[in-house]
Amino acid sequence: MLKPVRKQSVTDAVFEQLRDQIVSGEMTPGSPLPAERVLCEALGVNRGAVREALQRLQQSRLVSVRHGGTSQVLDYRASAGLDLLAELLVAPSGQLDARVVRSIIEMRSALAPDIARRAAERGAAHDAAALDAVTARMAAHAGDRPALQELAVEFWSQLVEAADNLAYRLAYNSLRATYDQCRELLTQVLADELDDVPCYRAIAAAVRARDAEEAARLARELVERGERAVKHALAQLAPPEEVAR
Repeated sequence: MLKPVRKQSVTDAVFEQLRDQIVSGEMTPGSPLPAERVLCEALGVNRGAVREALQRLQQSRLVSVRHGGTSQVLDYRASAGLDLLAELLVAPSGQLDARVVRSIIEMRSALAPDIARRAAERGAAHDAAALDAVTARMAAHAGDRPALQELAVEFWSQLVEAADNLAYRLAYNSLRATYDQCRELLTQVLADELDDVPCYRAIAAAVRARDAEEAARLARELVERGERAVKHALAQLAPPEEVAR
């Protein structure tokens, strides 16, 4: 299937090449980046594009800039944040990285129950009303999985808001930015989870009733079904050892 050609600036292209070499280990942690002049010559770009790309690498905590302007490669596993997930989702080959997808879905399963628990403990009446409104729209779109997927994202966003936990909110934002890149591919994979509107309603009801343990239990059951489905799909596309790593 043909896909739209993605417009890309020179800076983006430079950033992605350097990022991929750092993440793949071609540029080892602790090693210096080539000088700006060398990069310009090797990549055939102007110094402005290289400097902007280096600034982005520094912001992503992939490199550190030392006194005198020299840049050193960092170990991204020890220095980078969740925002890097969205950058790592698609491998240089153009395929989804199965390990990144697996990591995202497992983190979602780990966070979702406690998000629901905190929402039940801390949520106000208007939070419960907002959740009820989303589930009502989900019921009205039963069978329309793209619409249900969009509404499920809205439901979890509202649940995070009700949980009143800034760390969860920022983590959710990073996970959503990554999820948005592969949302269409997961629509059918997550069908069992998306179609269970009664479970979403039950979570909303538990939040309204301030039943924290029930909210957590329901959320766990819902997202773990999605996790199993995603891992099953990944196993069909990649060798089992690659998904399991």
